[in-house]
Order: sequence, then structure tokens, then C-alpha cells
Amino acid sequence: MSSEKPIRFGVLGCANIARKVSRAIRLAPNAALQAVGSRTREKASAFAAENGFPESAKIYGSYEAVLDDPDVDAVYVPLPTSLHAKWAVLAAQKKKHLLLEKPVALNAAELDTILAACESNGVQYMDATMWMHHPRTALMKQFLSDPHRFGQLKSVHSVFSYCPGEEFLRNDIRVKPDLDALGALGDTGWYCIRAILWANDYELPKTVTALREPEYNEAGVILSCAASLSWADSRIATFYCSFLTNLTMDISCAGAKGNLRVHDFVIPFREKAAKFYGASNSTFSTLALGCEPEPSEHAVETDLPQEALMVAEFARLAGSIERDGSKPEKKWGSISRKTQLVVDAVKASIERGFEPVEVVN
Repeated sequence: MSSEKPIRFGVLGCANIARKVSRAIRLAPNAALQAVGSRTREKASAFAAENGFPESAKIYGSYEAVLDDPDVDAVYVPLPTSLHAKWAVLAAQKKKHLLLEKPVALNAAELDTILAACESNGVQYMDATMWMHHPRTALMKQFLSDPHRFGQLKSVHSVFSYCPGEEFLRNDIRVKPDLDALGALGDTGWYCIRAILWANDYELPKTVTALREPEYNEAGVILSCAASLSWADSRIATFYCSFLTNLTMDISCAGAKGNLRVHDFVIPFREKAAKFYGASNSTFSTLALGCEPEPSEHAVETDLPQEALMVAEFARLAGSIERDGSKPEKKWGSISRKTQLVVDAVKASIERGFEPVEVVN
């Protein structure tokens, strides 16, 4: 992989998350930092200096200049969600492969416009949901797919919450209705919904019902909410997402023959090692004084952090298109779209007085 010509990345904007992804681009063996653009050249220059950009990297005082740079193969877009449709479509039209921060759009219609632009211009699309690329995730999926150890999936519960502090709650883009109107639902809720769909092999639920009493800020942006999802065969799922609750990153899956739990699915507690817990064919011990067998701990190590693995996979796909004329991998767009459809359904259920909303693909 490292012998191949690296995919050269441009970064649109200097959001905080862009610091982490810029580091990931540096760590990925098949990627390189080529350019960064901001609304001012001074801000872009400071960002590049603070985040390990090579001296050869281009510094631009606009997003357009990054997209017009012929030496940029791909762009990472961490802009506010309200700006995604404009800049993601323009990036695709400029033939730049697109790594798009989540939530990817304000609604599925916007995302469809983005995906259509990527397809018509032959560029690779991927959303930046990093945990999908950790080797632990693949191992957990093997466990969930084992008919003897786990059996039929019955329920999933996911929680992602954190307390970012008063400064965040006053000024961050994620609490501004004109920048990221989806609030916690689009940020932490995106992860919860993705986890539920992942556990269900990306089969969309039949209905989504938001739970009562979501919390809002004064501008009407969601700070916490929850919802239940149901499938025709009696599978159910629930999630809770929040900016007002202590850091929690859990997935709990219950199957007919086993269960799986992970307590740090979004960002592993340790960068290069991650754990999950599985149990199979559990029963109460004598006099119900315990259970047996006890859940087993599975530790998964990785040389590269999950965000660098994400960049490496994206660069591999983009490189295959650039070098070999391969077709873009469409599964990432499909997964994004299904996640967005459920986000939209939760929002619609809240707006309709917490009525069930049918999810239509």
C-alpha cells in the first residue's frame, strides 16, 4: 500500500474535528496532506502550522481555491452541515473524491443531491464515521453473525452522550439552528443510529417513534432525545443521544443465543486497543447465585487508529479509481443514506407529536 502514489487531500475548513482527521491523513500510508482552505488565508496558515502539514502544502484563503487545485485528488469536508450540499456537490463536480463529515446532510433529499453528483462525476464518497473502520467492528460483526454463539438478533440499545460544557452549549456550530440544525440528533444520534443499522445488517426499520421529552436550547436545537425502532419480525431497538449527559458510548445487542456489549464504540478508551464483551448460551448458576458462562472479554489491537484506517480505506478506493479506472464503491453512500433516513424519521416523529413514522427507502 505504501509504495503506491498517495492520494493527496485538501481540507475544507479548520473545524476542531479537522485536526484529528489531518493527523489521520498523516498517519495513513497511502494519503498525504496537500492543501487546506479557510475563509481567511491567515486562519488556514495557522491551522496548517499547528497540525503538521508539510511545508509543501498549499495554503488557501477560500474553499474554492482548494477545489480548483489540480494537485488535490480528494477533499475532507468538516464544514457545518448546512453548507454540505453546496460544497460537497461542487467538490464532486471538480472531480474530487469526497470524505464528508457527519451528519452528512440536513435531510435525505440533500444527501441524494450529493450522492448523485458523486456518481455522475465518478468520484468516491464516504462519510467520516470512524468506528466503522476499527478491526474490532469486523470482529463484533462476526460474533453477531454466528448462529451458534449469538443466534437471531432480537434487540439493540445504543447510547452516545457527552457533556461538552457551557462554552460549547453557547457557541458551538452544533447548537446553532442556521449551521447544524439537527443538534445532538445529527451529532451523537448519528452514531447511535448507525450502530443499530450495522447490527441489523443495514435493514431499515419499519417504523421509528421518537420518545417524549426531548431537550432543546433556547434556539430550538435538540440537546438530547431518544427513539425506538421496530421491524416487522419483532426486532426492536432504542437509542439515546445527548449533549447533557456524561460521556457514554455503549452498544448492547441481545440475540436468541448470546449477547454483545461494547462500552466505547465511538472512540476506544485506548487508541490502539479496544475491547468488547460477548456471552453465549448463558444461564443462571445453582440457586441463581450468578450466571454461567460469564461473558468473555475480547481485545483487539491495531497499529493505526481507527480514523487513519478510515482514511487509508478511502484512499485505497480513490486510488483504485485514479490508477485503474475502477468504479466507485457505492456501499458507503447506501449506508449514509439509510442512516440519514432514520435521522429524518426521528425528527419527523418529534415534529408530529411523537407519532410512529414509517421509514421508506
